[in-house]
Amino acid sequence: MVRKKSVPNFEKSLEELEKLVETMENGDISLEDSLKYFERGIELTRLCQKSLKEAEQKVEILVGQDQQNNLKPFTDLTE
Repeated sequence: MVRKKSVPNFEKSLEELEKLVETMENGDISLEDSLKYFERGIELTRLCQKSLKEAEQKVEILVGQDQQNNLKPFTDLTE
């Protein structure tokens, strides 16, 4: 049975990215490992950006739905 590769969630991706940056900042790794960490960091950054973009789009959709509900302005409620 073939398992699908699961997409990591935002929090896990961000946590891994922070660990990679911390390791690279310490400077105790080889150039080859630094390049591997950098490559993985770019992948994680793109995943986080995608997650944030999707969340932003969901918020825009939800806010747009509220604006379409013909809500009365607050001043009209007191009349």
